Amino acid sequence: MAAQASLPGPEDDIAALAKGGRTNIFGFLLRLAARLPFLFIAGRIYGADALGRFAYAVLVVEFAAQLATLGLKRGLAGALAQTKRPHPHVVTDAMLLTFGASALAAGALVAFPQAMFPNSGINGLDRLLALIVIAVAGSDVALAACAYRFDIGATVRARSIIEPWAISIGAFVFAYYSTRDGLILSYVVSMVAAFAASIIPMTRHYGIPYGWRPDPGRLWRMARRNLPLAAADGVEWGSRRLDMAILGLFVSPAVIGIYYVAQQVASLPQKLKTSFDPILGPVITRNLSEGNLAAIARQVSQVGFWIIAAQAGIALALGIPGEAVMGLVGPHFVSGTGALAFLLLAEVVAATAVVSESALVYIARHRNLVISLLMIALQASLSFALIVAARRLGLRDMVVAAAPALALCIALGAGALVKARLLARLLDARVNAWRWPLLSAAGAACIVGAAFVALPPHMEWAELLFGVPAILAAYGFVIWRWGFGSDDRALFRKQKRAA
Repeated sequence: MAAQASLPGPEDDIAALAKGGRTNIFGFLLRLAARLPFLFIAGRIYGADALGRFAYAVLVVEFAAQLATLGLKRGLAGALAQTKRPHPHVVTDAMLLTFGASALAAGALVAFPQAMFPNSGINGLDRLLALIVIAVAGSDVALAACAYRFDIGATVRARSIIEPWAISIGAFVFAYYSTRDGLILSYVVSMVAAFAASIIPMTRHYGIPYGWRPDPGRLWRMARRNLPLAAADGVEWGSRRLDMAILGLFVSPAVIGIYYVAQQVASLPQKLKTSFDPILGPVITRNLSEGNLAAIARQVSQVGFWIIAAQAGIALALGIPGEAVMGLVGPHFVSGTGALAFLLLAEVVAATAVVSESALVYIARHRNLVISLLMIALQASLSFALIVAARRLGLRDMVVAAAPALALCIALGAGALVKARLLARLLDARVNAWRWPLLSAAGAACIVGAAFVALPPHMEWAELLFGVPAILAAYGFVIWRWGFGSDDRALFRKQKRAA
């Protein structure tokens, strides 16, 4: 039986969070390097129509997988921290629950494949795409188990190397087989590969669960305890996909394909904050058990600033030369630049909500869920209102497509404000991830970026090759010099190994 892991003491919390942050930044760069080839291949070879069909099918599959995790992506840390049972047994319970829920979700989609392909016919093995739900959900929970042992490298390997490179290579190879189904087949290959890359390190950390026996009552209690968390996860995930789901009711698959590219570019910095959840989980649960609420407020504020600082820099680097970035995928994708700008801004705005929720799911999960539901209701109502208004004004489709992105930005901003205030009141301590040097750094980045955007159209390559690094350099210099304190710089310091 694998031995229980000894977690770092409170004095090591910032070091552990910083180590996870360094790994996440490295993982982001790897993911960026792999995701752009996929978007280039999908846009140039398959086209917007096939990309739109693929995007909607993946949207439904990943939503089903999100629900099938039953909140265990974050809830597993609490279950492991609060039990005296052997950790391999708890992880096995979690995986069994996930596989069971995944099988039910996959079965429902196999029976009703129109949910995945509402605007196109069902051909060949289309309905069997639903079976990949099992691999997607299982991989998420397995990586959460690895993260509890502070192994963020497993997430980087699975999500930032294996998954994106597998889908990029698969999309290129399967294009010779079918430009209709090649994207979907490449997605299946990438998810199976990521699942294998998740299960192997999980097994290495926890070993074989000797002596484990299934107990329906125990499994039901675990599922019931995590239901509020599962709902919050579903709402948070859904808020990032609701825009595309609503847009699909009003526009053609080609417009959906263009919007999907903007969404994929904007989602790259999102990985920075979501991958902090498994690191924050063990730290927060331990401090809660010790009653150290002030430490939680400090850690949430610290990580929140790191995430905002990183995401703002990335958003500026990708957003200022937005036309050149979208043009890489294909000339007709440039029309999605407006949607890209709002989606990148939404990721920055949402950072405070995400890190606040990392604590709220353990100390006020029901109130957190209510806030999340109100937020997604606001997003939905604003999306419909803005789209209808744009239609009545006779605006073109890609202007209409920017409407749900704007609604997402407003709703996430409102949710971030409310969740941060609630957490501060519950912890009786200040929770604030914002620092004024962020504004100065953004100003410096905009000045540098404007110089590159002013270049002639035939020099768009210079915007990307030189402009993006220059924007990041200007932003990084200002934020490092005037925004980062000693604790922040721990993010970039290697910790000495204990003797």
